Amino acid sequence: MTIPRTRPFGQKYAFVVAGVVFLALLAAAGVRAAPGVLIVPLEHAFGWSRDTISMSAAAGIFLYGMVGPFAAALMQAVGIRRTLIGALALMAASIAASAWMTRPWHLLASWGVLSGLGSGCVAIVLGATVVNRWFVAHRGLMMGLLTASTATGTLAFLPALAAIAEHGGWRPVVWTVAGGCALLIPLAWWLLPEHPADVGLRPYGATGEDAAEPPRRHLLAIALGTLAMAARQRTFWFLFATFFICGFTTNGLVGTHFIAMCGDHGIPEVRAAGVLAMMGAFDLVGTTMSGWLTDRYDPRKLLFVYYGLRGLSLIWLPYSDFSLTSLSLFGAFYGLDWIATVPPTLRLAAEAFGDRDAPVVFGWVAAGHQVGAASAAFLAGALRTQGGSYLEPFVIAGATGLIASALALMIRRPAMPAPVLMPS
Repeated sequence: MTIPRTRPFGQKYAFVVAGVVFLALLAAAGVRAAPGVLIVPLEHAFGWSRDTISMSAAAGIFLYGMVGPFAAALMQAVGIRRTLIGALALMAASIAASAWMTRPWHLLASWGVLSGLGSGCVAIVLGATVVNRWFVAHRGLMMGLLTASTATGTLAFLPALAAIAEHGGWRPVVWTVAGGCALLIPLAWWLLPEHPADVGLRPYGATGEDAAEPPRRHLLAIALGTLAMAARQRTFWFLFATFFICGFTTNGLVGTHFIAMCGDHGIPEVRAAGVLAMMGAFDLVGTTMSGWLTDRYDPRKLLFVYYGLRGLSLIWLPYSDFSLTSLSLFGAFYGLDWIATVPPTLRLAAEAFGDRDAPVVFGWVAAGHQVGAASAAFLAGALRTQGGSYLEPFVIAGATGLIASALALMIRRPAMPAPVLMPS
């Protein structure tokens, strides 16, 4: 069935599209966050060690990032709508199948490999592709909003999932997450056109002369060819390195291990998840504001501030007293900075590589983010198993944040054209 050629709200229908994508990103991020709630229940239910459970979380996070550039190319080859619906179906099916798992490899296959492949298609690159396709005005702000949804989904659902796990065990968590993904499939099918021109519109803020970029059809050529082109520029490697550290210091470490770390200090899961939810609320503000700032200020200086403050907060946390006041202070401060790095990073990628290639380039940069996150998820679990404490991984992560702060200032921006002076 074809999508009708008209839509309500005129040019503002772009915001409806952004809303659908916001919900999809929210669900995918929730999928990646749920293993943080399941660590302790699965330990009790099956006797699996924390590093074994962390391995499946790390695999899912790794694929969540590595699929990104191919997902961006797939969206160009077969369309955003088909890619999104297929990814939601894969996540729903693989997570539902985990309700019958009895072996560690079942956990790795369902929550690691299959859900990682699905969620990788519903990641930051989806937001970048939609923003570049549907918006000319307010791109930084819209990317901030869509980026915020990934952290909000990572954190906002955790109190509810932790309460479900506490009262009903791990299986109700599985059914809740799978059901949430399945419910979004008809919404995406109904409300998500491929291009503004498909419904008689132009990108929001575009003039009559703006033309849509024609789709390119060769999946591997798009993904690998764009990587080969980008890899020849230093800017790509600086963006990749800083975003690796971004993942290492956020969802891989805090998103996966914060609840378990609080448990080591006698704090119940639901209360710890509440702190994460508070982080999500502050991140929604912080990342949206970061998008607004990115439209107005040098993105390199913004990244310098974001990574530096994040590194200091991570070093401070394990030395705090883990009181409600300390955790609330950390949650508010760290939450504002959770992934505020995305809008400046995307802007730097767009400036260096252009609107057509930027989503795929950003997909590879985002892959670095998830490689860093997967490394932190596994490393923190292994160090906790060996040493009985999360002190070392948090201090290491904080130090890398300070390194990223310095690297951000080394990124070169293209020279802006000089203004043309009219003769008097």
